[in-house]
Amino acid sequence: MTDGSAPIRPADSLRGRPPPLPPVILRSVLRRAAAVFTGLALAAGTLTTTAFAADSAGADSGAALAAPADFPVRVNQLGYLPDGPKRATLVSSATAPLTWQLRDVSGAQVASGTTTVRGADQASGQSTHLVDFGGYTGTGSGFTLVVSGQVSHPFDISAALYDGLRADSMSFFYQQRSGIAIEAGLTGSAYARPAGHLGVAPNKGDTSVPCQAGVCDYRLDVRGGWYDAGDQGKYVVNGGIATWQVVNSFERARRSGGDAALGDSTLRVPERGNGVPDVLDEARWELEFLMRMQIPAGRPSAGMAFHKMHDNEWTGLPTRPELDDRQRELHRPSTAATLNLAATAAQCARVYAAYDSAFATRCLDAAGRAWTAAKANPNAFAPATDNAGGGAYEDADVSDEFYWAAAELLATTGEAQYRDAVTSSPHHVKPADAFWWGGTATLGRITLATVPGVALPADDLARVRGLLTAAADGHLSTMAAGGYAVPITATGYVWGSNSAVANNAMTLAVAYEITGAQRYRVGALESLDYLLGRNALDHSYVTGYGERASENQHHRFWAHQNDASLPHPPAGSFAGGPNAGLDDPVAKERLNGCAPAACYVDDIGSYSTNEVAINWNSSLAWLAAFAAERRGVPATPAVQVAPAAVTVPEGGFATVSVRLSVAPAQNVSVTVARTSGDQDLAVTAGSTLVFTPANWATAQHVSVSAAQDADMLAGSATFTAGGTGLSATTFAATEVEDDGAPPAASCSVTYRAESSWGNGFTATVAVKNTGTSTISGWTLGWTFAGDQKIGSAWNATVSQSGSAVTARDSGWNGTLTAGASASVGFQATYTGANAAPTRFALNDAICS
Repeated sequence: MTDGSAPIRPADSLRGRPPPLPPVILRSVLRRAAAVFTGLALAAGTLTTTAFAADSAGADSGAALAAPADFPVRVNQLGYLPDGPKRATLVSSATAPLTWQLRDVSGAQVASGTTTVRGADQASGQSTHLVDFGGYTGTGSGFTLVVSGQVSHPFDISAALYDGLRADSMSFFYQQRSGIAIEAGLTGSAYARPAGHLGVAPNKGDTSVPCQAGVCDYRLDVRGGWYDAGDQGKYVVNGGIATWQVVNSFERARRSGGDAALGDSTLRVPERGNGVPDVLDEARWELEFLMRMQIPAGRPSAGMAFHKMHDNEWTGLPTRPELDDRQRELHRPSTAATLNLAATAAQCARVYAAYDSAFATRCLDAAGRAWTAAKANPNAFAPATDNAGGGAYEDADVSDEFYWAAAELLATTGEAQYRDAVTSSPHHVKPADAFWWGGTATLGRITLATVPGVALPADDLARVRGLLTAAADGHLSTMAAGGYAVPITATGYVWGSNSAVANNAMTLAVAYEITGAQRYRVGALESLDYLLGRNALDHSYVTGYGERASENQHHRFWAHQNDASLPHPPAGSFAGGPNAGLDDPVAKERLNGCAPAACYVDDIGSYSTNEVAINWNSSLAWLAAFAAERRGVPATPAVQVAPAAVTVPEGGFATVSVRLSVAPAQNVSVTVARTSGDQDLAVTAGSTLVFTPANWATAQHVSVSAAQDADMLAGSATFTAGGTGLSATTFAATEVEDDGAPPAASCSVTYRAESSWGNGFTATVAVKNTGTSTISGWTLGWTFAGDQKIGSAWNATVSQSGSAVTARDSGWNGTLTAGASASVGFQATYTGANAAPTRFALNDAICS
């Protein structure tokens, strides 16, 4: 029942639905079952069916489904970046090029040209021309494009264009939080509300939730997390991909040097000012919930994760969270949910270690237990029939989740069991497919391709990166074939099509990071053009962004269209977008006969085209953060070395870090060499470093050694780090004379060859802190006696110069308390004898 009206049988509401849609972002039976309450609410007169202006001429006339005729010049209604693509689409049946003018806010012409005739756009059925004004380099507000007397919406050209959207698309998550009061000071008074689902009447609450009958005989505290979408359910498989995208946006920004824009006090969250990047504070709210969904030790199926938690029946619309009086229930655990937990918790352990080591350790423990439980229960599938009060989110193929989880665990731990799971998966050699909540293999591929130091052979990494760039090239081909540069085909306008656009744009952005090729960045940015108004409906799908933007997305408490006392969705909320399936009553009534790209209506009742969801906003937030990064490149990046002076123990070594001041235009090599001074001081690792436009801000390490000799002189030397097209710098090294006796450290090292074959072997080096003080950050060095050459390593970042090897901690294992140990594993080649090293140095001092 909904809103106290007469009951309706779910079978009736689902009868006659179209054949199953392609599984690209399908929002599951959840949204189809929503016809139960929305159809009933329409019958009761509680929902409107007002479509946006494009429909005003009547749904049966094909022309009525296109945007109004006075705006045939379709632009990104927010604007364009000065260094990005600047293209628009003109809807016109003209068969010859037309003249266009770019006018500034005063109406003065600042650029002009002619259109390129593109012809029919299959997805919209419209005839189109391309307008390319990328040659204009000015900036400002209030620009318009004029073609044959037709004027576009005004737009800006600014390097700061996406700063607001970066923040607002993330604020969506704070305002979707469960179990916390939403503060007026952070959102504005219209969006403030009491905490929902904490057991305060009329809530039954999420602090002590029972299972469905027959699932378990206990209750769990599963408070917190984000409400999934327009309803107030919480689903692990949606929370998993959404959390991964939010955290990955920070990982990517940290690699590119843009993480400060996602740092502490950059978002409107209550945790701002705590020293932790706000993006990670927000993601932690969901991570804590995901770990609460794990079955505790001592219970049947311990380590598995419950699939979802929501009301036992659909609530009416609107329903504010604190007023929800339905009973909440835990639904049976699933392998898919458990692997989502394993993947996101493993990512958590890697990323949060630098900010909260205890939380990172807890995440890694949860990830390991989830992996073990999923391996023991590989076929625990969520049933498709479990859709009362919430969606089923059924998924009978979890091979992709196994691959994703293994990739995250491998990137974090380097352990052989996860490497084996990655390399033995069929997804490791398959083309990189589009990703969504039910298809997550490409999330694993992205992690393997971009996280530094992943313990895979170089040819394996090159192949995974090649799969991603091949997928990106496919998206570019699709964009080039249409009139609106959309990275989905004409058959891709299904439930949540906008999320498919944003996810595919992410793949384009990842290809840009991997290769530095501008065409991929252009593709990612043009995808945003589509979402923000350059589309068949001349409509921005992001609330608050664009002159014709969505404002009535389907939602339980952002429901102004339904109840004038409630607000519209806040700025930065992302509508699901055109869905040719017409899977709700409003869409069926208003959009009958629509072209696929025009099957959208900005009405609160059209949940199949106009709902919001956390795993849609997460892709928008990722993409907005990517687009907002400033990318101006000075003519001469400077090499930066820290520290500027080091002391090197005789017979030992010291380490300096090297990075660039800004991104180079292309890959550059930095050479580090002694330019004057004592020849006993020499570079033994890191003499040649390669920096790319993506990793310029990631420090790389150089080891300087001091030869053991018989003299009593403390020599010194100057080293220069530079390269072609770079501003070089110098640093100094001074030898610490020891009268022939190397300094000793409170440590011991065990070296063990694990296996060998032909001319190869694997080995483990374990270092133990035998002192009484904690070691924070460690570098372990040794010299091979033969010609051993390390090919890959795990649990540390390993470099080799000649016979000298340097292994640096991986961050998560960088703290060694008294008595604690850490191990480094590697695979290497050799010829002749394979003698073990005889001396090891920890942080420049010799171990016993």
